[in-house]
Amino acid sequence: MPSVANPRKYAGIQVRMAEQEESAVVRRPTAHEIFDAVVENAREEVHRSASTLMFSGVAGGITLGLTGLAVACLRSILGPGSWQELVAYMMYPTGFIAVIIARQQLFTENTLYPVILVLDEHHYLVRTLRLWGLVFVSNIIGAWFFALLAIWSGALRPEIASELIKLGTEAVKQNASHLFWSGVIGGWIIALVAWIVTASRFTIGQVVMIWLLTFVVGIGRFAHCVATSSEILSAVTSGVVRPLAYLQWLWPATLGNIVGGVVIVSMLNYGQVRAD
Repeated sequence: MPSVANPRKYAGIQVRMAEQEESAVVRRPTAHEIFDAVVENAREEVHRSASTLMFSGVAGGITLGLTGLAVACLRSILGPGSWQELVAYMMYPTGFIAVIIARQQLFTENTLYPVILVLDEHHYLVRTLRLWGLVFVSNIIGAWFFALLAIWSGALRPEIASELIKLGTEAVKQNASHLFWSGVIGGWIIALVAWIVTASRFTIGQVVMIWLLTFVVGIGRFAHCVATSSEILSAVTSGVVRPLAYLQWLWPATLGNIVGGVVIVSMLNYGQVRAD
């Protein structure tokens, strides 16, 4: 311990210790540290009870309806046009921010967390498939509940409901090939969001990164099996879109989301860590 008779030396040691502590707080985590955090998160998720996953998944599906609702509200105010569309889609990330920060279950996030765990410990495969099934079904139920609340209940003003239905009608018109590859990009971006959020130490940083990346999903009209479902199911509830058309949209979009999340994010990030 430094002598009190040497106050300058003692003060210098305190300054260096404070700098080291500050550096430890603000230092960017390494890929290995992010990987370990993802694995730990996944281990907690796969051991959650079925009822907990279902409740959280339904909540996530309802909350993600805010993406289409926010866009529809602005489109009803601003009207048609290029800059109006740009401004409207700036609010698209609202639902993703709410779901991810609130730690509600989202199917496309789970193409990262449990998959990384399975690549490391293969015996978690069955638990991962269970997690996928429960969360996917509950997310779609939540999206359907949002559609009932928005359209069937008459809660929305006619011009907003009309724009929300229009979003769903536009989304369902694409062919299966386009939907699959659009879903690949959508799944890649959302799984990347999950990886980056795990790396971020501060909530404000998480919000900014979620907003930036999911804005690209919205403005690019990339298929997302849950967020876009809330828009299409709103159109189904109104009678404009047939339920069969929704199911024909759902399978290629979901498959694309899985491929984008698993292959482009999970497997490549696993490789960059385990290749060492």
